[in-house]
Amino acid sequence: MTNPVHIIGGGLAGSEAAWQVASQGVPVVLHEMRPDNSSPAHKTDGLAELVCSNSFRSDDAGTNAVGLLHQEMRALGSLIMAHADAHQVPAGGALAVDREGFSQSVTAAIGAHPLITVVREEVKDLPPEDWGQTIIATGPLTSQALADAVQGATGEGALAFFDAIAPIVHADTINRDIVWAQSRYDKAGPGGTGADYLNCPMTQEQYEAFVDALLAGEKTDFREFEKNTPYFNACLPIEVMAERGRETLRFGPMKPVGLTNPNNPLVKPYAIVQLRQDNASATLYNIVGFQTKLKYGEQTRILRMIPGLENAEFARLGGLHRNTFINSPRLLDRTLRLQARPRLRFAGQITGCEGYVESAAVGLMAGRFAAAEETGASLPLPPRTTAIGALLDYITGGHVSVDADDDGAEGEAVSKPSSFQPMNVNFGLFPPLTEALRSEDGKRLRGSAKALARKQALTTRARRDLASWLATLSAPAPGCPPEGP
Repeated sequence: MTNPVHIIGGGLAGSEAAWQVASQGVPVVLHEMRPDNSSPAHKTDGLAELVCSNSFRSDDAGTNAVGLLHQEMRALGSLIMAHADAHQVPAGGALAVDREGFSQSVTAAIGAHPLITVVREEVKDLPPEDWGQTIIATGPLTSQALADAVQGATGEGALAFFDAIAPIVHADTINRDIVWAQSRYDKAGPGGTGADYLNCPMTQEQYEAFVDALLAGEKTDFREFEKNTPYFNACLPIEVMAERGRETLRFGPMKPVGLTNPNNPLVKPYAIVQLRQDNASATLYNIVGFQTKLKYGEQTRILRMIPGLENAEFARLGGLHRNTFINSPRLLDRTLRLQARPRLRFAGQITGCEGYVESAAVGLMAGRFAAAEETGASLPLPPRTTAIGALLDYITGGHVSVDADDDGAEGEAVSKPSSFQPMNVNFGLFPPLTEALRSEDGKRLRGSAKALARKQALTTRARRDLASWLATLSAPAPGCPPEGP
Protein backbone atom coordinates (compact mmCIF):
# COMPACT_ATOMS: atom_id res chain seq x y z
CA MET A 1 0.00 0.00 0.00
CA THR A 2 1.23 3.47 -0.85
CA ASN A 3 0.41 6.65 1.01
CA PRO A 4 -2.15 8.94 -0.65
CA VAL A 5 -0.98 12.00 -2.50
CA HIS A 6 -2.90 15.08 -1.39
CA ILE A 7 -3.82 17.67 -4.03
CA ILE A 8 -5.08 21.12 -3.08
CA GLY A 9 -7.27 22.68 -5.76
CA GLY A 10 -9.80 21.15 -8.16
CA GLY A 11 -9.17 23.28 -11.24
CA LEU A 12 -7.70 22.01 -14.49
CA ALA A 13 -4.22 21.42 -13.03
CA GLY A 14 -5.47 19.77 -9.84
CA SER A 15 -7.95 17.55 -11.67
CA GLU A 16 -5.31 16.48 -14.19
CA ALA A 17 -2.77 15.83 -11.45
CA ALA A 18 -5.27 13.73 -9.49
CA TRP A 19 -6.09 11.65 -12.57
CA GLN A 20 -2.43 11.05 -13.39
CA VAL A 21 -1.54 10.00 -9.83
CA ALA A 22 -4.52 7.63 -9.58
CA SER A 23 -3.84 6.21 -13.05
CA GLN A 24 -0.46 5.05 -11.75
CA GLY A 25 -2.16 3.11 -8.96
CA VAL A 26 -1.56 5.64 -6.16
CA PRO A 27 -4.51 6.86 -4.03
CA VAL A 28 -5.40 10.56 -4.09
CA VAL A 29 -7.19 12.97 -1.77
CA LEU A 30 -8.33 15.99 -3.78
CA HIS A 31 -9.18 19.06 -1.66
CA GLU A 32 -11.51 21.66 -3.23
CA MET A 33 -12.78 24.64 -1.25
CA ARG A 34 -15.92 25.21 -3.32
CA PRO A 35 -18.87 25.38 -2.73
CA ASP A 36 -18.35 26.53 0.88
CA ASN A 37 -15.81 29.11 -0.26
CA SER A 38 -15.45 30.50 -3.75
CA SER A 39 -13.35 32.97 -5.67
CA PRO A 40 -14.60 36.16 -7.34
CA ALA A 41 -14.41 34.46 -10.76
CA HIS A 42 -15.94 31.02 -10.11
CA LYS A 43 -19.68 30.49 -10.57
CA THR A 44 -20.13 26.75 -9.86
CA ASP A 45 -18.75 24.03 -7.60
CA GLY A 46 -17.68 21.88 -10.57
CA LEU A 47 -14.13 20.65 -10.99
CA ALA A 48 -12.12 22.11 -13.90
CA GLU A 49 -14.49 25.08 -14.24
CA LEU A 50 -13.49 27.40 -17.09
CA VAL A 51 -13.73 30.90 -15.62
CA CYS A 52 -12.62 32.89 -18.67
CA SER A 53 -12.73 31.86 -22.33
CA ASN A 54 -14.06 28.47 -23.44
CA SER A 55 -11.19 28.10 -25.91
CA PHE A 56 -8.16 25.84 -25.57
CA ARG A 57 -6.70 27.85 -28.48
CA SER A 58 -5.21 26.40 -31.66
CA ASP A 59 -5.42 22.65 -32.25
CA ASP A 60 -2.90 22.79 -35.10
CA ALA A 61 -0.15 20.39 -34.03
CA GLY A 62 1.91 21.02 -37.15
CA THR A 63 2.69 24.72 -36.89
CA ASN A 64 1.41 25.91 -33.51
CA ALA A 65 3.05 25.32 -30.11
CA VAL A 66 -0.21 25.03 -28.16
CA GLY A 67 -1.63 22.62 -30.74
CA LEU A 68 1.52 20.56 -30.34
CA LEU A 69 1.00 20.60 -26.56
CA HIS A 70 -2.56 19.31 -27.13
CA GLN A 71 -1.15 16.39 -29.10
CA GLU A 72 1.49 15.57 -26.50
CA MET A 73 -1.02 15.62 -23.67
CA ARG A 74 -3.31 13.25 -25.58
CA ALA A 75 -0.35 10.89 -25.99
CA LEU A 76 0.20 11.04 -22.21
CA GLY A 77 -3.39 10.11 -21.40
CA SER A 78 -4.59 13.56 -20.37
CA LEU A 79 -7.98 13.65 -18.66
CA ILE A 80 -8.48 17.30 -19.57
CA MET A 81 -7.79 16.80 -23.28
CA ALA A 82 -10.00 13.69 -23.47
CA HIS A 83 -12.96 15.60 -22.05
CA ALA A 84 -12.22 18.72 -24.10
CA ASP A 85 -12.30 16.60 -27.26
CA ALA A 86 -15.56 15.00 -26.14
CA HIS A 87 -17.23 18.39 -25.56
CA GLN A 88 -15.82 20.48 -28.42
CA VAL A 89 -17.88 23.13 -30.17
CA PRO A 90 -17.08 24.70 -33.58
CA ALA A 91 -14.34 27.34 -33.32
CA GLY A 92 -12.44 27.56 -36.60
CA GLY A 93 -8.87 26.38 -36.07
CA ALA A 94 -9.23 26.40 -32.28
CA LEU A 95 -10.40 23.72 -29.86
CA ALA A 96 -13.27 25.27 -27.90
CA VAL A 97 -15.60 23.44 -25.53
CA ASP A 98 -19.07 23.55 -24.03
CA ARG A 99 -17.89 24.82 -20.67
CA GLU A 100 -20.70 23.34 -18.57
CA GLY A 101 -20.61 19.92 -20.22
CA PHE A 102 -16.82 19.83 -19.97
CA SER A 103 -16.74 20.65 -16.25
CA GLN A 104 -19.58 18.27 -15.43
CA SER A 105 -17.90 15.36 -17.21
CA VAL A 106 -14.52 15.98 -15.55
CA THR A 107 -16.27 16.15 -12.18
CA ALA A 108 -18.06 12.86 -12.90
CA ALA A 109 -14.86 11.11 -14.02
CA ILE A 110 -12.92 12.22 -10.95
CA GLY A 111 -15.79 11.24 -8.64
CA ALA A 112 -16.08 7.80 -10.22
CA HIS A 113 -12.40 6.88 -9.93
CA PRO A 114 -11.97 4.34 -7.11
CA LEU A 115 -8.60 5.75 -6.02
CA ILE A 116 -9.68 9.41 -5.81
CA THR A 117 -11.43 10.89 -2.77
CA VAL A 118 -12.77 14.44 -3.15
CA VAL A 119 -12.91 16.45 0.07
CA ARG A 120 -14.82 19.72 -0.03
CA GLU A 121 -12.88 21.96 2.35
CA GLU A 122 -10.62 24.99 2.28
CA VAL A 123 -6.97 24.35 3.11
CA LYS A 124 -5.85 27.54 4.84
CA ASP A 125 -2.29 26.62 5.74
CA LEU A 126 0.57 24.51 4.49
CA PRO A 127 -0.36 20.85 4.83
CA PRO A 128 0.63 18.93 7.98
CA GLU A 129 3.59 16.56 7.91
CA ASP A 130 1.40 13.45 8.06
CA TRP A 131 -0.05 14.28 4.64
CA GLY A 132 3.19 13.26 2.96
CA GLN A 133 3.42 14.26 -0.69
CA THR A 134 1.19 17.22 -1.55
CA ILE A 135 0.58 19.11 -4.79
CA ILE A 136 -0.59 22.71 -4.45
CA ALA A 137 -2.63 23.49 -7.57
CA THR A 138 -4.78 26.33 -6.30
CA GLY A 139 -4.45 28.32 -9.48
CA PRO A 140 -4.22 32.05 -10.04
CA LEU A 141 -6.98 32.66 -7.49
CA THR A 142 -5.29 31.08 -4.49
CA SER A 143 -7.05 32.05 -1.26
CA GLN A 144 -5.33 34.77 0.71
CA ALA A 145 -4.77 32.53 3.74
CA LEU A 146 -2.95 29.85 1.75
CA ALA A 147 -1.04 32.46 -0.28
CA ASP A 148 0.19 34.01 2.96
CA ALA A 149 1.28 30.58 4.20
CA VAL A 150 3.20 29.89 0.99
CA GLN A 151 4.85 33.29 1.16
CA GLY A 152 5.87 32.65 4.76
CA ALA A 153 7.42 29.30 3.85
CA THR A 154 9.31 30.55 0.81
CA GLY A 155 10.42 33.95 1.99
CA GLU A 156 9.50 35.31 -1.44
CA GLY A 157 7.09 38.16 -1.98
CA ALA A 158 3.97 37.05 -3.86
CA LEU A 159 3.94 38.14 -7.48
CA ALA A 160 0.62 38.93 -9.11
CA PHE A 161 -0.98 40.27 -12.27
CA PHE A 162 -4.51 41.01 -13.42
CA ASP A 163 -6.46 38.75 -15.77
CA ALA A 164 -9.77 39.83 -17.25
CA ILE A 165 -12.90 37.90 -18.25
CA ALA A 166 -14.66 38.41 -21.60
CA PRO A 167 -18.47 38.96 -21.80
CA ILE A 168 -20.87 36.29 -23.10
CA VAL A 169 -23.89 37.19 -25.29
CA HIS A 170 -27.21 35.35 -25.70
CA ALA A 171 -27.25 34.17 -29.32
CA ASP A 172 -30.88 35.06 -29.97
CA THR A 173 -30.18 38.73 -29.24
CA ILE A 174 -27.54 39.05 -31.99
CA ASN A 175 -28.69 40.87 -35.14
CA ARG A 176 -28.08 38.33 -37.91
CA ASP A 177 -28.99 40.90 -40.57
CA ILE A 178 -25.69 42.61 -39.81
CA VAL A 179 -23.31 39.90 -38.63
CA TRP A 180 -22.17 36.96 -40.75
CA ALA A 181 -20.65 33.58 -40.03
CA GLN A 182 -17.06 33.01 -41.18
CA SER A 183 -13.80 31.79 -39.70
CA ARG A 184 -10.74 33.87 -40.45
CA TYR A 185 -9.37 32.71 -43.82
CA ASP A 186 -12.24 30.15 -43.81
CA LYS A 187 -10.21 27.83 -41.58
CA ALA A 188 -12.36 24.95 -40.34
CA GLY A 189 -10.34 23.40 -37.51
CA PRO A 190 -11.54 20.55 -35.23
CA GLY A 191 -15.29 20.09 -35.42
CA GLY A 192 -15.68 23.28 -37.47
CA THR A 193 -16.98 24.21 -40.91
CA GLY A 194 -14.99 27.31 -41.80
CA ALA A 195 -17.91 29.49 -40.71
CA ASP A 196 -17.56 29.17 -36.96
CA TYR A 197 -17.35 32.80 -35.81
CA LEU A 198 -19.92 35.57 -36.02
CA ASN A 199 -18.42 38.79 -37.36
CA CYS A 200 -19.55 42.33 -36.54
CA PRO A 201 -18.23 44.92 -39.05
CA MET A 202 -17.37 48.50 -38.16
CA THR A 203 -16.83 51.56 -40.30
CA GLN A 204 -14.04 53.96 -39.35
CA GLU A 205 -16.58 56.33 -37.81
CA GLN A 206 -18.09 53.55 -35.70
CA TYR A 207 -14.65 52.36 -34.64
CA GLU A 208 -13.52 55.84 -33.58
CA ALA A 209 -16.70 56.33 -31.55
CA PHE A 210 -16.20 52.94 -29.92
CA VAL A 211 -12.61 53.75 -28.93
CA ASP A 212 -13.73 57.10 -27.51
CA ALA A 213 -16.35 55.31 -25.41
CA LEU A 214 -13.79 52.80 -24.12
CA LEU A 215 -11.41 55.57 -23.11
CA ALA A 216 -14.13 57.54 -21.34
CA GLY A 217 -15.92 54.55 -19.78
CA GLU A 218 -15.96 54.16 -16.01
CA LYS A 219 -13.62 51.40 -14.86
CA THR A 220 -13.54 49.16 -11.83
CA ASP A 221 -11.65 50.71 -8.92
CA PHE A 222 -8.63 48.80 -7.68
CA ARG A 223 -8.27 47.92 -4.06
CA GLU A 224 -5.22 49.40 -2.37
CA PHE A 225 -3.17 46.18 -2.36
CA GLU A 226 -3.93 45.64 -6.07
CA LYS A 227 -2.52 48.93 -7.27
CA ASN A 228 0.63 48.76 -9.42
CA THR A 229 0.00 45.08 -10.22
CA PRO A 230 0.98 44.44 -13.86
CA TYR A 231 -1.34 42.98 -16.50
CA PHE A 232 -0.45 39.86 -18.46
CA ASN A 233 0.33 41.31 -21.89
CA ALA A 234 -1.39 38.49 -23.81
CA CYS A 235 -4.69 39.16 -22.02
CA LEU A 236 -5.03 42.94 -21.79
CA PRO A 237 -8.45 44.52 -21.16
CA ILE A 238 -9.79 46.20 -24.28
CA GLU A 239 -9.78 49.63 -22.66
CA VAL A 240 -6.12 49.23 -21.73
CA MET A 241 -5.33 48.32 -25.34
CA ALA A 242 -7.22 51.43 -26.47
CA GLU A 243 -5.16 53.54 -24.05
CA ARG A 244 -2.00 52.30 -25.73
CA GLY A 245 -3.00 53.77 -29.09
CA ARG A 246 -6.16 54.33 -31.11
CA GLU A 247 -5.18 51.71 -33.70
CA THR A 248 -4.09 49.04 -31.20
CA LEU A 249 -7.42 47.19 -31.27
CA ARG A 250 -7.40 47.07 -35.09
CA PHE A 251 -4.12 45.16 -34.91
CA GLY A 252 -5.39 42.94 -32.10
CA PRO A 253 -8.85 41.42 -31.44
CA MET A 254 -10.57 43.72 -33.98
CA LYS A 255 -8.25 43.15 -36.95
CA PRO A 256 -10.26 43.16 -40.23
CA VAL A 257 -8.20 40.55 -42.12
CA GLY A 258 -9.13 37.18 -43.62
CA LEU A 259 -12.84 38.05 -43.64
CA THR A 260 -15.30 39.25 -46.29
CA ASN A 261 -18.70 40.73 -45.47
CA PRO A 262 -21.22 38.96 -47.76
CA ASN A 263 -23.70 41.78 -47.14
CA ASN A 264 -21.29 44.27 -48.69
CA PRO A 265 -18.41 42.32 -50.28
CA LEU A 266 -16.87 45.28 -52.11
CA VAL A 267 -16.36 47.34 -48.95
CA LYS A 268 -13.70 46.21 -46.49
CA PRO A 269 -14.72 46.83 -42.85
CA TYR A 270 -12.42 49.16 -40.93
CA ALA A 271 -12.56 46.84 -37.91
CA ILE A 272 -14.32 43.58 -37.01
CA VAL A 273 -15.47 42.19 -33.68
CA GLN A 274 -15.68 38.38 -33.56
CA LEU A 275 -18.02 36.22 -31.49
CA ARG A 276 -17.20 32.57 -30.75
CA GLN A 277 -19.69 29.82 -29.86
CA ASP A 278 -19.53 29.17 -26.10
CA ASN A 279 -21.73 26.10 -25.58
CA ALA A 280 -22.79 22.98 -27.47
CA SER A 281 -26.31 24.22 -28.15
CA ALA A 282 -24.96 27.46 -29.68
CA THR A 283 -27.17 29.61 -27.46
CA LEU A 284 -24.21 31.56 -26.07
CA TYR A 285 -21.34 33.40 -27.79
CA ASN A 286 -18.37 35.08 -26.17
CA ILE A 287 -16.78 38.24 -27.55
CA VAL A 288 -13.31 37.17 -28.62
CA GLY A 289 -10.46 39.05 -26.95
CA PHE A 290 -12.84 41.47 -25.19
CA GLN A 291 -11.75 40.96 -21.58
CA THR A 292 -12.54 44.16 -19.71
CA LYS A 293 -12.55 45.93 -16.37
CA LEU A 294 -15.30 48.37 -17.28
CA LYS A 295 -18.12 48.61 -14.77
CA TYR A 296 -21.17 46.54 -15.65
CA GLY A 297 -23.42 49.44 -16.67
CA GLU A 298 -20.69 50.85 -18.91
CA GLN A 299 -20.04 47.45 -20.47
CA THR A 300 -23.65 47.04 -21.53
CA ARG A 301 -23.82 50.55 -22.98
CA ILE A 302 -20.50 50.41 -24.84
CA LEU A 303 -20.75 46.85 -26.14
CA ARG A 304 -24.16 47.65 -27.64
CA MET A 305 -22.36 50.19 -29.85
CA ILE A 306 -20.97 47.22 -31.80
CA PRO A 307 -23.00 46.69 -35.00
CA GLY A 308 -25.10 43.57 -34.55
CA LEU A 309 -25.09 43.84 -30.76
CA GLU A 310 -27.30 46.91 -30.44
CA ASN A 311 -29.95 44.81 -28.64
CA ALA A 312 -27.62 42.26 -27.08
CA GLU A 313 -28.44 40.61 -23.78
CA PHE A 314 -25.52 39.31 -21.76
CA ALA A 315 -25.34 35.97 -19.97
CA ARG A 316 -22.14 37.17 -18.29
CA LEU A 317 -20.41 40.52 -18.28
CA GLY A 318 -16.67 40.95 -18.12
CA GLY A 319 -14.80 41.00 -14.86
CA LEU A 320 -11.36 41.37 -13.40
CA HIS A 321 -9.50 39.22 -10.92
CA ARG A 322 -6.05 39.12 -9.38
CA ASN A 323 -3.77 36.27 -10.36
CA THR A 324 -1.06 35.04 -8.01
CA PHE A 325 2.05 33.06 -8.95
CA ILE A 326 5.35 32.15 -7.34
CA ASN A 327 8.92 32.77 -8.46
CA SER A 328 9.23 29.20 -9.71
CA PRO A 329 12.76 29.31 -11.21
CA ARG A 330 14.12 30.28 -7.82
CA LEU A 331 11.84 28.16 -5.63
CA LEU A 332 11.17 24.87 -7.46
CA ASP A 333 13.36 21.99 -8.54
CA ARG A 334 13.06 20.35 -11.96
CA THR A 335 10.25 18.06 -10.78
CA LEU A 336 8.18 20.98 -9.43
CA ARG A 337 9.10 20.34 -5.77
CA LEU A 338 9.55 23.26 -3.41
CA GLN A 339 13.29 23.14 -2.70
CA ALA A 340 12.82 24.28 0.89
CA ARG A 341 10.17 21.59 1.51
CA PRO A 342 10.51 18.77 -1.05
CA ARG A 343 7.31 17.00 0.01
CA LEU A 344 5.41 19.95 -1.53
CA ARG A 345 4.93 20.31 -5.27
CA PHE A 346 3.25 23.10 -7.20
CA ALA A 347 1.22 22.81 -10.40
CA GLY A 348 -0.84 24.98 -12.73
CA GLN A 349 -0.96 28.73 -13.07
CA ILE A 350 0.45 29.34 -9.60
CA THR A 351 3.78 28.15 -11.05
CA GLY A 352 3.84 30.92 -13.66
CA CYS A 353 2.48 29.15 -16.70
CA GLU A 354 -0.44 30.87 -18.43
CA GLY A 355 -3.45 29.29 -20.11
CA TYR A 356 -5.83 26.39 -19.59
CA VAL A 357 -3.79 23.85 -21.53
CA GLU A 358 -0.48 24.89 -20.00
CA SER A 359 -1.96 24.66 -16.49
CA ALA A 360 -3.27 21.16 -17.14
CA ALA A 361 0.06 20.12 -18.70
CA VAL A 362 2.00 21.19 -15.61
CA GLY A 363 -0.58 19.39 -13.47
CA LEU A 364 -0.07 16.29 -15.61
CA MET A 365 3.67 16.29 -15.00
CA ALA A 366 3.32 17.13 -11.29
CA GLY A 367 1.00 14.14 -10.91
CA ARG A 368 3.35 11.82 -12.74
CA PHE A 369 6.37 13.01 -10.77
CA ALA A 370 4.50 12.50 -7.48
CA ALA A 371 3.30 9.03 -8.46
CA ALA A 372 6.78 7.98 -9.56
CA GLU A 373 8.29 9.17 -6.30
CA GLU A 374 5.63 7.40 -4.26
CA THR A 375 6.11 4.09 -6.06
CA GLY A 376 9.88 4.29 -6.48
CA ALA A 377 9.63 4.34 -10.27
CA SER A 378 12.05 6.18 -12.53
CA LEU A 379 10.61 9.09 -14.48
CA PRO A 380 13.12 11.08 -16.56
CA LEU A 381 12.30 14.66 -17.45
CA PRO A 382 10.54 15.10 -20.80
CA PRO A 383 12.92 16.38 -23.51
CA ARG A 384 13.23 20.17 -23.74
CA THR A 385 12.55 19.78 -27.45
CA THR A 386 8.93 18.81 -26.71
CA ALA A 387 6.23 21.33 -25.90
CA ILE A 388 5.62 19.93 -22.41
CA GLY A 389 9.37 19.74 -21.76
CA ALA A 390 10.00 23.29 -22.97
CA LEU A 391 7.21 24.63 -20.76
CA LEU A 392 8.46 22.71 -17.73
CA ASP A 393 12.00 23.91 -18.37
CA TYR A 394 10.87 27.54 -18.53
CA ILE A 395 9.02 27.29 -15.22
CA THR A 396 11.72 25.45 -13.31
CA GLY A 397 14.85 27.15 -14.55
CA GLY A 398 14.69 28.24 -18.14
CA HIS A 399 14.10 31.86 -17.20
CA VAL A 400 17.66 32.64 -16.18
CA SER A 401 20.08 35.32 -17.33
CA VAL A 402 23.86 35.29 -17.00
CA ASP A 403 25.14 38.50 -15.56
CA ALA A 404 27.93 39.75 -13.32
CA ASP A 405 26.91 40.95 -9.89
CA ASP A 406 28.44 41.67 -6.47
CA ASP A 407 28.30 38.00 -5.44
CA GLY A 408 30.80 36.88 -8.08
CA ALA A 409 34.53 37.13 -8.17
CA GLU A 410 36.07 39.81 -10.32
CA GLY A 411 35.43 39.00 -13.94
CA GLU A 412 33.23 35.98 -13.12
CA ALA A 413 29.74 35.68 -14.58
CA VAL A 414 27.04 34.70 -12.11
CA SER A 415 23.77 33.04 -13.12
CA LYS A 416 20.74 34.56 -11.47
CA PRO A 417 16.98 34.61 -12.17
CA SER A 418 15.77 37.78 -13.85
CA SER A 419 12.22 39.12 -13.76
CA PHE A 420 9.98 36.04 -14.01
CA GLN A 421 6.57 36.51 -15.65
CA PRO A 422 3.79 34.09 -16.68
CA MET A 423 4.19 32.54 -20.12
CA ASN A 424 2.06 30.67 -22.62
CA VAL A 425 3.74 27.81 -24.43
CA ASN A 426 5.40 29.11 -27.61
CA PHE A 427 8.19 28.13 -29.97
CA GLY A 428 10.49 30.69 -28.37
CA LEU A 429 10.81 28.31 -25.38
CA PHE A 430 12.15 25.48 -27.56
CA PRO A 431 15.88 24.85 -28.11
CA PRO A 432 16.95 26.21 -31.51
CA LEU A 433 17.30 23.98 -34.53
CA THR A 434 20.84 22.87 -35.28
CA GLU A 435 20.53 22.72 -39.08
CA ALA A 436 19.82 25.49 -41.58
CA LEU A 437 16.41 25.35 -43.22
CA ARG A 438 16.55 24.78 -46.98
CA SER A 439 14.10 24.27 -49.81
CA GLU A 440 13.89 21.05 -51.83
CA ASP A 441 16.43 22.43 -54.31
CA GLY A 442 18.89 23.14 -51.48
CA LYS A 443 18.47 26.91 -51.27
CA ARG A 444 18.25 28.60 -47.86
CA LEU A 445 14.75 29.72 -47.01
CA ARG A 446 13.82 33.32 -46.27
CA GLY A 447 10.91 35.28 -44.82
CA SER A 448 7.54 33.60 -44.31
CA ALA A 449 8.69 30.37 -45.97
CA LYS A 450 11.51 30.10 -43.45
CA ALA A 451 9.17 30.85 -40.51
CA LEU A 452 6.72 28.13 -41.60
CA ALA A 453 9.50 25.61 -42.21
CA ARG A 454 10.96 26.36 -38.77
CA LYS A 455 7.66 25.63 -37.04
CA GLN A 456 7.23 22.42 -38.99
CA ALA A 457 10.79 21.33 -38.18
CA LEU A 458 10.30 22.08 -34.47
CA THR A 459 7.08 20.05 -34.32
CA THR A 460 8.63 17.16 -36.27
CA ARG A 461 11.56 17.08 -33.85
CA ALA A 462 9.20 17.31 -30.87
CA ARG A 463 7.07 14.37 -32.03
CA ARG A 464 10.15 12.25 -32.63
CA ASP A 465 11.66 13.05 -29.24
CA LEU A 466 8.35 12.55 -27.41
CA ALA A 467 7.98 9.12 -28.98
CA SER A 468 11.49 8.17 -27.85
CA TRP A 469 10.77 9.42 -24.32
CA LEU A 470 7.43 7.62 -24.13
CA ALA A 471 9.15 4.39 -25.17
CA THR A 472 11.13 4.55 -21.92
CA LEU A 473 7.96 4.79 -19.83
CA SER A 474 5.17 2.39 -19.08
CA ALA A 475 2.14 2.83 -21.33
CA PRO A 476 0.11 5.89 -20.26
CA ALA A 477 -3.38 5.37 -18.90
CA PRO A 478 -6.07 6.48 -21.35
CA GLY A 479 -8.00 9.71 -20.70
CA CYS A 480 -11.31 7.85 -20.58
CA PRO A 481 -13.87 9.99 -22.47
CA PRO A 482 -16.94 10.55 -20.31
CA GLU A 483 -19.98 8.33 -20.49
CA GLY A 484 -22.32 10.66 -18.65
CA PRO A 485 -23.29 14.29 -19.22
